[in-house]
Amino acid sequence: MYEPIRTPSVHTPADTAGFPHRSRGEELDIQLAGHLAALLSVTDELGLDAAGDRVAEQVSRLRGAPPTRHAGLSEAPPAVLHRRAHSLAGRALVVAASRADTTVAILAAERMDAHAAALSAATHRLVPTA
Repeated sequence: MYEPIRTPSVHTPADTAGFPHRSRGEELDIQLAGHLAALLSVTDELGLDAAGDRVAEQVSRLRGAPPTRHAGLSEAPPAVLHRRAHSLAGRALVVAASRADTTVAILAAERMDAHAAALSAATHRLVPTA
């Protein structure tokens, strides 16, 4: 009644023996290095050289090569840059925790604290006293 299917289905997985696969750990390393590289760009733009050097060291460790340091400026106000850096450090912290990288987790938490303090100080300067 029905004719048999003679061609493989498009839903059948192809032969993946020759396709290189990355492990979950390698994928997390790539993601973590990306978050840290973005944090490095913002950190450099803020002129935080010592913090930038610490972040760059971790990017180098994860990528196996030194990162390109940020050369351009976005002309964003410091408060915006601190918010962006805080967010990026938070993302790095989540990935570092999931891959159990204590060194990066501590660094990311320190950067979050530093940027939160900078934002808090900027807010207090803007609020007039009665």
